[in-house]
Amino acid sequence: MKVPFVDLGMQYQSLKNEMIPAIESVCAGSRFILSKDVKEFEQEFSSYVGAKHAVGVASGTEALHLALRAVGVGPGDEVITVTNTFIATVLAIWQAGAKPVLVDCDPVSYNIDVAAIKRAITPRTKAIIPVHLYGQSADMAPIMELATDRGIKVVEDACQSHGAWYKGRRVGAIGTAGCFSFYPGKNLGAYGDGGAIVTNDPEVDGRLRMLRDYGQPEKYKHTTKGFNSRLDGLQAAVLRIKLPRLDAWNRARFEHAQDYIRLLAAGRGIGLPAIVVDPGKLQGAIPHIFHLFVVRVKERDRLARTLAEAGVATGIHYPIPVHLQGAFADLGYGRGSFPNAEKLADEALSLPMYPELSKDQIEWVCSSLLGQL
Repeated sequence: MKVPFVDLGMQYQSLKNEMIPAIESVCAGSRFILSKDVKEFEQEFSSYVGAKHAVGVASGTEALHLALRAVGVGPGDEVITVTNTFIATVLAIWQAGAKPVLVDCDPVSYNIDVAAIKRAITPRTKAIIPVHLYGQSADMAPIMELATDRGIKVVEDACQSHGAWYKGRRVGAIGTAGCFSFYPGKNLGAYGDGGAIVTNDPEVDGRLRMLRDYGQPEKYKHTTKGFNSRLDGLQAAVLRIKLPRLDAWNRARFEHAQDYIRLLAAGRGIGLPAIVVDPGKLQGAIPHIFHLFVVRVKERDRLARTLAEAGVATGIHYPIPVHLQGAFADLGYGRGSFPNAEKLADEALSLPMYPELSKDQIEWVCSSLLGQL
């Protein structure tokens, strides 16, 4: 049996009768840049997340970068984030002119270690970026308490957690700003790059709208130095069709995860995701939307090869923590600086996960994996 890591083609087949007319409408009306499609998606997405404002931008990386600038981060500032994340989180700090300060992850949830954040705070700390990794919220309550007490901004990296809940609130709407990626493989994915920032602060919203559009509040009037980072109309039209289906897709992912956990529970030497159940969640809210289903195994690379031979595609997220990447060698960290993240990087294996995954495919993945342990 062939089991792809993700199957975007299957999703498209279920949407094409709506998608093709929507794309044709954008093209026929030449609604390409900051069009009504973008405005309507921003309104719909902010309502979905539970924030007052949403600003569409060119990518998830740009969402993080512009959000940091909009909350006042700049040269001389420090921004704390976790080392086990996609490098875009840390690149955004560098792009804003600030110094990344990395900390370790919690060994159970794999999200940022709150105690490590507290130890890393200095008088130069301007912001904290908690990453809601793999689709599960970081522990936001103590992070917000730390930040509020010290006047520190919180910019949520929600690029993997569209629709996840934390104590009755959607992630992204908890901090000063929340950043989302619409890369095609995300739970809410466009047909190209795209991103958004949500915020409840009207001043941050206003700065973001200027920053994404050359620093202009109106055409040819540039009041600040800005960027060209706009969500285009075609992507907004695609996302508007997908957004109403997101909760159902997330529910399917959560149910697939329960099947994986049930079938793999008897396996020796396999670490399963620890779902941190939200005690304050609303009825029907999902605490983990499983953008990725990540297990921990010894001999990870060998297992990935043997699964490929059985027709099962897997992924590795992420094999090298940011503190060991050559691009950030200048930060001065080395091997052993963050043992939890380093151990995770050596053992993490992402199994196929997408809403259309069948029970037969899940059973084949599990039997193939268990047969190699």
